[in-house]
Amino acid sequence: MAAAHSTGSEAFPGIPKIRYEGPATKNMLAFRHYDPDALVEGKTMRDHLRFAVSYWHTFRGTGSDPFGAPTMIRPWEQGGDTVEAAIARVAVAFEFIQKLGVDFYCFHDRDVAPEGKTLAESHKHLDAVAAALKAHQEQTGIKLLWGTANLFSNPRYVHGAATSCNAEVFAYAAAQVKKAMEVTHSLGGAGYVFWGGREGYQCLWNTDMKREVDHLARFMHMAVDYAKEIGFTGQFYFEPKPREPTKHQYDFDCATCINFLRAYGLEKHVKMNIETNHATLAGHEMQHELEYAGMQGYLGSIDANTGDTLVGWDTDQFPTNIYLTTQIMYSILKYGGLAPGGVNFDAKVRRESFEPVDLFHAHIGGMDAFARGLKIAAAMRADGAIQKLVDERYASWSSPLGKRIEAGSESFATLEKEMLAKGEAAACTSGRQELFENVINTYM
Repeated sequence: MAAAHSTGSEAFPGIPKIRYEGPATKNMLAFRHYDPDALVEGKTMRDHLRFAVSYWHTFRGTGSDPFGAPTMIRPWEQGGDTVEAAIARVAVAFEFIQKLGVDFYCFHDRDVAPEGKTLAESHKHLDAVAAALKAHQEQTGIKLLWGTANLFSNPRYVHGAATSCNAEVFAYAAAQVKKAMEVTHSLGGAGYVFWGGREGYQCLWNTDMKREVDHLARFMHMAVDYAKEIGFTGQFYFEPKPREPTKHQYDFDCATCINFLRAYGLEKHVKMNIETNHATLAGHEMQHELEYAGMQGYLGSIDANTGDTLVGWDTDQFPTNIYLTTQIMYSILKYGGLAPGGVNFDAKVRRESFEPVDLFHAHIGGMDAFARGLKIAAAMRADGAIQKLVDERYASWSSPLGKRIEAGSESFATLEKEMLAKGEAAACTSGRQELFENVINTYM
C-alpha cells in the first residue's frame, strides 16, 4: 500500500506497521494470532474476518461520560469541529488504519463531517470530507465497509427520526439518509446500516406504536427505492438494540427485526448487523443472535465488542474473551461467512486509556482474539466432535418416523395412531451439557 497522505508530521509517531510475529513474540505492538494471509478452511484470515475500524469511537471518542469531562485530548482534535479539521482528521484515520493493517472502515455522516446550520450546509460539509475520504481510499486501497447516518444526536430527533411524531423531522431524516446513501455509494461502500437510536418510546401513553412502526416501514421502502434509483447495490443492514437511549426500541433483537421486515415486505432487502453488547442488553448471548439470524438467512455483518456483566449499559469494550470469539466464529463459519459484511470494531478504549497508543493495543487485542476464535472454530468443525454429539442427541429424527414428520407426510391423526400402538414415547437421552462444555474446552 502507498504511504498515508499527511500535511504534517505523523499522528502516531514511532509506531510501525503492525505485523504478525507469532505467539512467542514479546512485542506488544505485533499480532500473535492474526496472520492475514494464513489459510483457514481454504480462505485467508483477512477474507474471513474483514476487519473494519469505526470512525466514531476511534477518531472522535473523547472519554467523556455522565460523570466526567473528556480525558482523551487528541492531537488531531485541536482544530475544533470545522470542515478543515475534519479533512485533516481523514489523514490521521488512514494513517492509523494503514499501520494497523486493516482493509475497511465504517462511519456515520456526522462523525466524518460537522453538521451545518442548515441541511444544505451539512450536505456541503459532507461532500467536502467525502472527497478527502475518496482520495485516501484511492491512495491506500482501504475500503468502506458501510456508511450510515446519525439520526439520534441532534435535538430534532428527540422523539425519533423515522418514527418521530413530527412529520417534518421524518422528512429531514429522509433527506439526511438520502445524502448519506449517496456518499456511501460514491465511496464504494459494501453496505449501509440503519440503527434506530431513538426509534422507540419512553412512554406508551403518549405513543401511537402502530403509526410509528408503519412510518418506519415507509421510511425503509423509500430507502430501498432510492438505492435502486442511484444504482446502489450494497447490502442494507438493521442493527438490533433493545433499549438505550429509549426505554424500548423497535429493533429490539434479531427476531423482532426479521418479523418487522417480513410483515412489511422488506425481507429481501435487509440483513442483520449484530452487536455483542446489544445482544446482551436484549437478554441474549451473541451466539443466540448469530444463530437466529443465520438460520433465517439474515446474518450479514457484526459489530465486534463486548459489555461488562456487572454494568447494565452499553459499555462497548474491545473483545478479548476467546470463548466469546470462538462462539461467534463457529456460527459465522457455519452459515457461510460475512461477506460483503465484516467484523467492525464498534468499541472504544476505556476513559482511563487516553493515550493514542492505547488505540493500537485495543485493536491488536481484539484482532488477535478473533483470529484465535477463527482457528479454534475451524478446528472444532474439522474434527466434527461437537457436531457428532449434536447428531447423536437428535438421532431419533433420522428414524423413519422422524424423517416422515420432517418431510410433512404425517398429521395429528397419523401420529396419534402411531403412539396409540406404542403406548408411550421412547425415553429421552441425556442432554450432556457438561460433556459438550468439556469437549469445547479441549480446544481452548
